Amino acid sequence: MDRRQFIQAGSAASVLGLSAGCASTGGAGRGKVVVVGGGFGGATAAKYLRMWSDGALEVTLVEPNAAFVSCPISNLVLEGAKQIADVTVSYDNLVKRHGVKVVKDSAVGIDLDKRVLKLASGDTLAYDRLVLSPGVEFLWDALPGLAKPGARDKVLHAWKAGPQTVALRKQLEAMPDGGVYALTIPLAPYRCPPGPYERACLVAHYFSRAKPKSKVLILDANEDVTSKPALFKKAWADRYQGIIDYRPRHSLTDVDAATGTLKFEFNDDIKADVLNVLPPQRAGDIAHNAGLTTANKRWCEVDWLTMESKAAKNVHILGDALQVAPLMPKSGHMANQHAKVAAAAIVALMSGREPNPLPIYNNTCYSFVSATEVVHVSSVHRYDAEKKTLLTVPGSGGVSDVASPLEGAYALGWANNIWADALA
Repeated sequence: MDRRQFIQAGSAASVLGLSAGCASTGGAGRGKVVVVGGGFGGATAAKYLRMWSDGALEVTLVEPNAAFVSCPISNLVLEGAKQIADVTVSYDNLVKRHGVKVVKDSAVGIDLDKRVLKLASGDTLAYDRLVLSPGVEFLWDALPGLAKPGARDKVLHAWKAGPQTVALRKQLEAMPDGGVYALTIPLAPYRCPPGPYERACLVAHYFSRAKPKSKVLILDANEDVTSKPALFKKAWADRYQGIIDYRPRHSLTDVDAATGTLKFEFNDDIKADVLNVLPPQRAGDIAHNAGLTTANKRWCEVDWLTMESKAAKNVHILGDALQVAPLMPKSGHMANQHAKVAAAAIVALMSGREPNPLPIYNNTCYSFVSATEVVHVSSVHRYDAEKKTLLTVPGSGGVSDVASPLEGAYALGWANNIWADALA
Protein backbone atom coordinates (compact mmCIF):
# COMPACT_ATOMS: atom_id res chain seq x y z
CA MET A 1 0.00 0.00 0.00
CA ASP A 2 1.51 3.37 -1.00
CA ARG A 3 1.26 6.60 1.05
CA ARG A 4 -1.82 7.89 -0.78
CA GLN A 5 -3.70 4.62 -0.31
CA PHE A 6 -2.68 4.57 3.35
CA ILE A 7 -4.12 8.05 3.90
CA GLN A 8 -7.35 7.20 2.11
CA ALA A 9 -7.80 4.00 4.07
CA GLY A 10 -6.57 5.55 7.31
CA SER A 11 -10.04 6.22 8.61
CA ALA A 12 -10.54 2.51 9.21
CA ALA A 13 -7.51 2.49 11.50
CA SER A 14 -8.38 5.71 13.29
CA VAL A 15 -11.90 4.70 14.16
CA LEU A 16 -10.55 1.51 15.68
CA GLY A 17 -8.63 3.64 18.16
CA LEU A 18 -5.18 3.23 16.69
CA SER A 19 -4.43 6.92 16.18
CA ALA A 20 -5.40 9.10 19.11
CA GLY A 21 -2.79 7.68 21.46
CA CYS A 22 -5.59 5.78 23.17
CA ALA A 23 -4.49 2.20 23.67
CA SER A 24 -6.30 0.31 26.44
CA THR A 25 -5.52 1.86 29.79
CA GLY A 26 -5.92 -1.28 31.86
CA GLY A 27 -8.99 -0.54 33.95
CA ALA A 28 -10.09 2.29 36.20
CA GLY A 29 -11.30 3.08 39.65
CA ARG A 30 -15.04 2.97 40.09
CA GLY A 31 -17.22 6.00 39.56
CA LYS A 32 -20.07 7.50 37.57
CA VAL A 33 -19.67 9.15 34.19
CA VAL A 34 -22.64 10.76 32.47
CA VAL A 35 -22.42 11.43 28.72
CA VAL A 36 -24.76 13.94 27.07
CA GLY A 37 -25.39 13.48 23.35
CA GLY A 38 -25.36 10.24 21.36
CA GLY A 39 -23.66 11.46 18.21
CA PHE A 40 -20.19 10.60 16.91
CA GLY A 41 -18.56 11.99 20.04
CA GLY A 42 -20.93 10.94 22.80
CA ALA A 43 -21.67 7.41 21.62
CA THR A 44 -17.97 6.70 21.08
CA ALA A 45 -17.07 8.09 24.50
CA ALA A 46 -19.72 6.02 26.26
CA LYS A 47 -18.59 2.81 24.59
CA TYR A 48 -14.87 3.34 25.17
CA LEU A 49 -15.32 4.46 28.78
CA ARG A 50 -16.88 1.08 29.47
CA MET A 51 -14.33 -0.85 27.40
CA TRP A 52 -11.20 0.86 28.66
CA SER A 53 -12.30 0.77 32.31
CA ASP A 54 -13.01 -2.96 31.98
CA GLY A 55 -16.57 -2.19 33.02
CA ALA A 56 -15.56 -0.51 36.27
CA LEU A 57 -17.08 2.86 35.37
CA GLU A 58 -20.85 3.27 35.46
CA VAL A 59 -21.69 5.09 32.23
CA THR A 60 -25.03 6.71 31.44
CA LEU A 61 -25.75 8.17 28.00
CA VAL A 62 -28.45 10.85 27.80
CA GLU A 63 -29.94 11.20 24.32
CA PRO A 64 -33.44 12.37 23.30
CA ASN A 65 -33.54 10.53 19.98
CA ALA A 66 -34.46 6.86 19.67
CA ALA A 67 -31.55 6.08 17.31
CA PHE A 68 -28.37 7.60 15.92
CA VAL A 69 -28.83 9.29 12.54
CA SER A 70 -25.59 10.09 10.70
CA CYS A 71 -25.08 13.50 9.13
CA PRO A 72 -22.21 12.15 6.97
CA ILE A 73 -23.77 10.18 4.07
CA SER A 74 -27.17 11.84 4.69
CA ASN A 75 -26.78 14.11 1.65
CA LEU A 76 -27.21 10.93 -0.40
CA VAL A 77 -30.77 10.82 0.94
CA LEU A 78 -31.38 14.18 -0.76
CA GLU A 79 -29.96 12.75 -3.99
CA GLY A 80 -32.17 9.68 -3.74
CA ALA A 81 -29.34 7.14 -3.61
CA LYS A 82 -30.00 6.36 0.07
CA GLN A 83 -32.97 6.26 2.42
CA ILE A 84 -32.89 7.69 5.94
CA ALA A 85 -32.90 4.13 7.31
CA ASP A 86 -29.54 3.59 5.61
CA VAL A 87 -27.91 6.21 7.85
CA THR A 88 -29.73 5.23 11.06
CA VAL A 89 -28.14 2.98 13.70
CA SER A 90 -29.66 1.71 16.95
CA TYR A 91 -28.19 2.37 20.39
CA ASP A 92 -29.09 -1.19 21.47
CA ASN A 93 -25.54 -2.56 21.26
CA LEU A 94 -24.24 0.08 23.66
CA VAL A 95 -26.62 -1.40 26.21
CA LYS A 96 -26.43 -5.10 25.38
CA ARG A 97 -22.74 -5.46 24.56
CA HIS A 98 -21.13 -2.72 26.63
CA GLY A 99 -23.40 -2.12 29.60
CA VAL A 100 -24.05 1.56 28.89
CA LYS A 101 -27.27 2.82 30.47
CA VAL A 102 -29.16 4.85 27.83
CA VAL A 103 -31.65 7.43 29.08
CA LYS A 104 -34.01 8.80 26.42
CA ASP A 105 -34.29 12.38 27.64
CA SER A 106 -32.84 15.84 27.13
CA ALA A 107 -30.28 17.48 29.40
CA VAL A 108 -31.47 20.97 30.38
CA GLY A 109 -29.10 22.14 33.12
CA ILE A 110 -25.96 21.42 35.13
CA ASP A 111 -25.23 22.08 38.79
CA LEU A 112 -21.46 22.27 38.45
CA ASP A 113 -20.83 22.51 42.20
CA LYS A 114 -22.96 19.52 43.16
CA ARG A 115 -22.05 17.58 39.98
CA VAL A 116 -25.66 16.97 39.02
CA LEU A 117 -27.20 16.94 35.54
CA LYS A 118 -30.82 18.06 35.24
CA LEU A 119 -33.13 16.41 32.69
CA ALA A 120 -36.23 17.69 30.91
CA SER A 121 -38.29 15.00 32.64
CA GLY A 122 -37.41 16.49 36.02
CA ASP A 123 -35.03 13.68 36.89
CA THR A 124 -31.42 14.30 37.87
CA LEU A 125 -28.22 12.33 37.38
CA ALA A 126 -25.24 12.62 39.72
CA TYR A 127 -21.80 12.26 38.17
CA ASP A 128 -18.13 12.15 39.03
CA ARG A 129 -17.23 13.19 35.49
CA LEU A 130 -19.54 14.68 32.86
CA VAL A 131 -18.96 14.39 29.10
CA LEU A 132 -20.80 16.84 26.87
CA SER A 133 -21.12 16.17 23.16
CA PRO A 134 -23.98 18.59 22.49
CA GLY A 135 -23.41 19.35 18.83
CA VAL A 136 -24.50 22.75 17.54
CA GLU A 137 -27.43 25.07 18.04
CA PHE A 138 -28.56 27.61 15.48
CA LEU A 139 -28.42 31.37 16.06
CA TRP A 140 -31.99 32.02 14.99
CA ASP A 141 -31.86 35.62 16.20
CA ALA A 142 -29.66 36.37 13.19
CA LEU A 143 -32.63 35.58 10.90
CA PRO A 144 -35.71 37.17 12.52
CA GLY A 145 -38.08 36.22 9.71
CA LEU A 146 -37.71 32.57 10.68
CA ALA A 147 -39.28 33.33 14.07
CA LYS A 148 -42.67 33.73 12.39
CA PRO A 149 -45.14 30.85 12.91
CA GLY A 150 -44.51 28.01 10.48
CA ALA A 151 -41.45 29.62 8.87
CA ARG A 152 -38.99 26.96 10.07
CA ASP A 153 -41.32 24.21 8.88
CA LYS A 154 -41.14 25.63 5.37
CA VAL A 155 -37.52 26.82 5.27
CA LEU A 156 -35.41 23.86 6.37
CA HIS A 157 -31.78 23.49 7.38
CA ALA A 158 -31.53 19.67 7.41
CA TRP A 159 -28.17 20.21 9.13
CA LYS A 160 -29.12 17.72 11.83
CA ALA A 161 -29.89 14.53 9.96
CA GLY A 162 -33.32 13.04 10.52
CA PRO A 163 -36.86 14.28 9.82
CA GLN A 164 -35.68 17.47 8.13
CA THR A 165 -33.54 15.44 5.74
CA VAL A 166 -36.62 13.52 4.65
CA ALA A 167 -38.71 16.70 4.47
CA LEU A 168 -36.13 18.49 2.30
CA ARG A 169 -36.01 15.53 -0.07
CA LYS A 170 -39.79 15.79 -0.43
CA GLN A 171 -39.50 19.51 -1.20
CA LEU A 172 -36.98 18.75 -3.95
CA GLU A 173 -39.22 16.04 -5.37
CA ALA A 174 -42.22 18.41 -5.38
CA MET A 175 -40.31 21.29 -7.00
CA PRO A 176 -41.22 21.72 -10.68
CA ASP A 177 -38.62 21.11 -13.36
CA GLY A 178 -37.17 24.53 -14.06
CA GLY A 179 -37.33 25.56 -10.41
CA VAL A 180 -34.50 26.93 -8.27
CA TYR A 181 -33.06 25.40 -5.09
CA ALA A 182 -31.12 27.95 -3.03
CA LEU A 183 -28.62 26.88 -0.37
CA THR A 184 -27.20 29.48 2.02
CA ILE A 185 -23.93 28.91 3.90
CA PRO A 186 -22.97 30.88 7.04
CA LEU A 187 -19.57 32.33 7.80
CA ALA A 188 -17.14 29.70 9.07
CA PRO A 189 -16.82 28.10 11.55
CA TYR A 190 -19.82 25.83 11.14
CA ARG A 191 -20.49 22.09 11.37
CA CYS A 192 -18.83 20.08 8.55
CA PRO A 193 -16.99 22.58 6.31
CA PRO A 194 -17.36 20.61 3.02
CA GLY A 195 -20.91 19.46 3.75
CA PRO A 196 -22.81 22.30 2.01
CA TYR A 197 -20.77 21.97 -1.18
CA GLU A 198 -21.31 18.22 -1.22
CA ARG A 199 -25.04 18.85 -0.76
CA ALA A 200 -25.07 21.23 -3.73
CA CYS A 201 -23.37 18.57 -5.88
CA LEU A 202 -25.83 15.85 -4.90
CA VAL A 203 -28.91 18.01 -5.40
CA ALA A 204 -27.48 19.00 -8.80
CA HIS A 205 -26.91 15.32 -9.58
CA TYR A 206 -30.54 14.59 -8.75
CA PHE A 207 -31.66 17.48 -10.95
CA SER A 208 -29.44 16.34 -13.82
CA ARG A 209 -31.31 13.05 -14.06
CA ALA A 210 -34.80 14.03 -12.84
CA LYS A 211 -35.28 17.79 -13.35
CA PRO A 212 -32.72 18.87 -15.97
CA LYS A 213 -34.11 22.41 -16.32
CA SER A 214 -33.68 23.14 -12.60
CA LYS A 215 -30.89 25.15 -10.95
CA VAL A 216 -28.84 25.01 -7.75
CA LEU A 217 -27.90 28.39 -6.33
CA ILE A 218 -25.16 28.43 -3.65
CA LEU A 219 -25.16 31.66 -1.63
CA ASP A 220 -22.03 31.56 0.51
CA ALA A 221 -21.25 34.17 3.19
CA ASN A 222 -17.56 33.20 2.94
CA GLU A 223 -15.02 34.68 0.56
CA ASP A 224 -14.60 31.34 -1.18
CA VAL A 225 -15.36 27.65 -0.84
CA THR A 226 -14.12 26.72 2.64
CA SER A 227 -13.01 23.13 1.95
CA LYS A 228 -11.57 21.36 -1.11
CA PRO A 229 -12.28 24.42 -3.32
CA ALA A 230 -10.44 23.23 -6.43
CA LEU A 231 -12.11 19.81 -6.38
CA PHE A 232 -15.62 21.17 -5.88
CA LYS A 233 -15.17 23.85 -8.52
CA LYS A 234 -13.91 21.25 -10.98
CA ALA A 235 -17.00 19.13 -10.32
CA TRP A 236 -19.25 22.14 -10.87
CA ALA A 237 -17.51 23.04 -14.13
CA ASP A 238 -17.21 19.49 -15.50
CA ARG A 239 -20.45 17.91 -14.29
CA TYR A 240 -22.89 20.66 -13.41
CA GLN A 241 -22.20 23.48 -15.86
CA GLY A 242 -25.43 25.43 -16.20
CA ILE A 243 -26.96 23.79 -13.12
CA ILE A 244 -24.85 25.08 -10.21
CA ASP A 245 -24.37 28.83 -9.73
CA TYR A 246 -21.90 29.62 -6.94
CA ARG A 247 -21.95 33.12 -5.43
CA PRO A 248 -19.53 33.96 -2.59
CA ARG A 249 -19.75 36.97 -0.23
CA HIS A 250 -23.52 36.64 0.22
CA SER A 251 -24.13 37.28 3.91
CA LEU A 252 -27.72 36.36 4.75
CA THR A 253 -29.59 38.77 7.04
CA ASP A 254 -33.17 37.53 6.86
CA VAL A 255 -35.64 35.16 5.23
CA ASP A 256 -39.23 35.73 4.13
CA ALA A 257 -40.64 32.21 4.14
CA ALA A 258 -44.02 33.30 2.80
CA THR A 259 -42.57 34.69 -0.43
CA GLY A 260 -39.49 32.44 -0.65
CA THR A 261 -37.17 35.45 -0.44
CA LEU A 262 -33.61 35.62 0.89
CA LYS A 263 -32.25 39.00 2.06
CA PHE A 264 -28.56 39.86 2.15
CA GLU A 265 -26.32 42.46 3.72
CA PHE A 266 -24.91 43.88 0.49
CA ASN A 267 -26.63 41.92 -2.30
CA ASP A 268 -30.06 42.09 -3.88
CA ASP A 269 -32.89 39.91 -2.59
CA ILE A 270 -33.18 36.48 -4.19
CA LYS A 271 -36.27 34.32 -4.59
CA ALA A 272 -36.21 30.54 -5.02
CA ASP A 273 -38.64 27.64 -5.06
CA VAL A 274 -36.87 25.69 -2.31
CA LEU A 275 -34.91 27.53 0.38
CA ASN A 276 -32.33 25.53 2.34
CA VAL A 277 -30.92 27.89 4.96
CA LEU A 278 -27.96 26.95 7.17
CA PRO A 279 -28.03 29.49 10.03
CA PRO A 280 -24.92 30.58 11.95
CA GLN A 281 -24.10 28.17 14.75
CA ARG A 282 -22.74 27.84 18.28
CA ALA A 283 -22.27 25.06 20.82
CA GLY A 284 -25.41 23.26 21.96
CA ASP A 285 -27.62 24.76 24.65
CA ILE A 286 -26.55 22.53 27.53
CA ALA A 287 -22.96 23.81 27.23
CA HIS A 288 -23.89 27.39 26.37
CA ASN A 289 -26.39 27.82 29.22
CA ALA A 290 -23.85 26.45 31.71
CA GLY A 291 -21.42 29.22 30.78
CA LEU A 292 -18.98 26.91 28.97
CA THR A 293 -18.94 28.80 25.65
CA THR A 294 -15.91 30.92 26.54
CA ALA A 295 -14.77 31.60 22.94
CA ASN A 296 -16.88 34.50 21.59
CA LYS A 297 -19.82 33.10 23.60
CA ARG A 298 -20.17 30.53 20.84
CA TRP A 299 -17.66 27.73 21.32
CA CYS A 300 -16.15 25.77 24.20
CA GLU A 301 -12.44 25.76 25.03
CA VAL A 302 -10.79 22.62 26.38
CA ASP A 303 -7.49 21.18 27.55
CA TRP A 304 -6.55 19.06 24.54
CA LEU A 305 -4.83 16.43 26.74
CA THR A 306 -8.06 15.54 28.53
CA MET A 307 -10.84 17.40 26.65
CA GLU A 308 -11.72 18.95 30.04
CA SER A 309 -13.45 22.32 29.85
CA LYS A 310 -11.32 25.35 30.66
CA ALA A 311 -14.36 26.82 32.40
CA ALA A 312 -15.46 23.90 34.60
CA LYS A 313 -13.69 21.07 36.38
CA ASN A 314 -14.79 17.47 35.78
CA VAL A 315 -16.63 18.43 32.58
CA HIS A 316 -15.24 17.17 29.27
CA ILE A 317 -16.50 18.54 25.95
CA LEU A 318 -16.33 16.94 22.49
CA GLY A 319 -17.11 17.51 18.86
CA ASP A 320 -18.64 20.40 16.97
CA ALA A 321 -19.22 22.41 20.16
CA LEU A 322 -15.49 23.14 20.47
CA GLN A 323 -13.34 26.10 19.63
CA VAL A 324 -11.18 23.92 17.43
CA ALA A 325 -7.40 23.87 17.17
CA PRO A 326 -5.72 25.39 14.08
CA LEU A 327 -6.94 23.73 10.85
CA MET A 328 -9.04 21.22 12.80
CA PRO A 329 -12.48 20.74 11.21
CA LYS A 330 -15.79 20.32 12.95
CA SER A 331 -16.44 16.79 11.68
CA GLY A 332 -17.86 13.48 12.80
CA HIS A 333 -14.46 11.83 12.43
CA MET A 334 -12.83 14.44 14.65
CA ALA A 335 -15.57 14.06 17.29
CA ASN A 336 -14.77 10.34 17.35
CA GLN A 337 -11.12 11.21 18.01
CA HIS A 338 -12.04 13.70 20.75
CA ALA A 339 -14.12 10.97 22.38
CA LYS A 340 -11.26 8.50 22.53
CA VAL A 341 -8.85 11.04 24.01
CA ALA A 342 -11.46 11.99 26.61
CA ALA A 343 -12.30 8.38 27.45
CA ALA A 344 -8.65 7.42 27.90
CA ALA A 345 -7.98 10.52 29.99
CA ILE A 346 -11.02 9.96 32.23
CA VAL A 347 -10.09 6.32 32.83
CA ALA A 348 -6.55 7.39 33.72
CA LEU A 349 -7.60 10.28 35.96
CA MET A 350 -10.16 8.20 37.85
CA SER A 351 -7.42 5.63 38.47
CA GLY A 352 -4.93 8.19 39.77
CA ARG A 353 -2.78 8.09 36.63
CA GLU A 354 -1.64 10.85 34.31
CA PRO A 355 -3.31 11.07 30.88
CA ASN A 356 -1.33 10.52 27.69
CA PRO A 357 0.93 13.60 27.30
CA LEU A 358 1.21 13.44 23.50
CA PRO A 359 -2.08 12.49 21.83
CA ILE A 360 -2.31 12.38 18.05
CA TYR A 361 -5.62 12.99 16.32
CA ASN A 362 -6.46 12.44 12.67
CA ASN A 363 -9.34 13.30 10.40
CA THR A 364 -10.75 12.26 7.05
CA CYS A 365 -13.67 13.98 5.34
CA TYR A 366 -15.15 12.35 2.26
CA SER A 367 -17.43 14.33 -0.05
CA PHE A 368 -19.65 12.94 -2.78
CA VAL A 369 -19.64 14.98 -5.98
CA SER A 370 -22.08 12.54 -7.59
CA ALA A 371 -23.99 9.52 -6.31
CA THR A 372 -20.88 7.35 -6.72
CA GLU A 373 -17.78 9.55 -7.07
CA VAL A 374 -16.01 11.04 -4.09
CA VAL A 375 -13.14 13.32 -3.06
CA HIS A 376 -11.47 13.51 0.33
CA VAL A 377 -9.35 15.69 2.59
CA SER A 378 -7.34 14.26 5.47
CA SER A 379 -5.09 15.63 8.21
CA VAL A 380 -3.08 14.59 11.25
CA HIS A 381 -2.92 16.73 14.40
CA ARG A 382 -0.29 16.34 17.14
CA TYR A 383 -0.25 17.94 20.58
CA ASP A 384 2.33 20.70 21.02
CA ALA A 385 3.26 20.88 24.70
CA GLU A 386 4.77 24.36 24.42
CA LYS A 387 1.75 25.92 22.70
CA LYS A 388 -0.73 23.66 24.50
CA THR A 389 -2.72 23.04 21.38
CA LEU A 390 -2.87 20.66 18.45
CA LEU A 391 -0.90 21.47 15.31
CA THR A 392 -1.05 19.72 11.97
CA VAL A 393 1.87 17.40 11.31
CA PRO A 394 3.97 18.74 8.41
CA GLY A 395 3.53 16.63 5.29
CA SER A 396 0.57 14.71 6.67
CA GLY A 397 -2.83 14.36 5.07
CA GLY A 398 -3.76 15.92 1.76
CA VAL A 399 -6.59 15.97 -0.74
CA SER A 400 -7.70 13.81 -3.63
CA ASP A 401 -6.22 14.26 -7.08
CA VAL A 402 -9.58 13.65 -8.75
CA ALA A 403 -13.02 12.35 -7.87
CA SER A 404 -13.41 8.60 -8.34
CA PRO A 405 -15.73 5.65 -7.67
CA LEU A 406 -12.86 4.02 -5.75
CA GLU A 407 -13.01 6.85 -3.23
CA GLY A 408 -16.76 6.33 -3.19
CA ALA A 409 -16.13 2.82 -1.93
CA TYR A 410 -13.68 4.20 0.66
CA ALA A 411 -16.31 6.70 1.82
CA LEU A 412 -18.97 4.07 2.36
CA GLY A 413 -16.42 1.85 4.09
CA TRP A 414 -15.44 4.76 6.34
CA ALA A 415 -19.08 5.29 7.28
CA ASN A 416 -19.72 1.65 8.10
CA ASN A 417 -16.48 1.47 10.12
CA ILE A 418 -17.10 4.57 12.20
CA TRP A 419 -20.74 3.69 12.88
CA ALA A 420 -19.61 0.27 14.08
CA ASP A 421 -16.78 1.78 16.10
CA ALA A 422 -19.19 4.03 17.97
CA LEU A 423 -22.23 1.82 18.24
CA ALA A 424 -21.49 -1.88 17.62
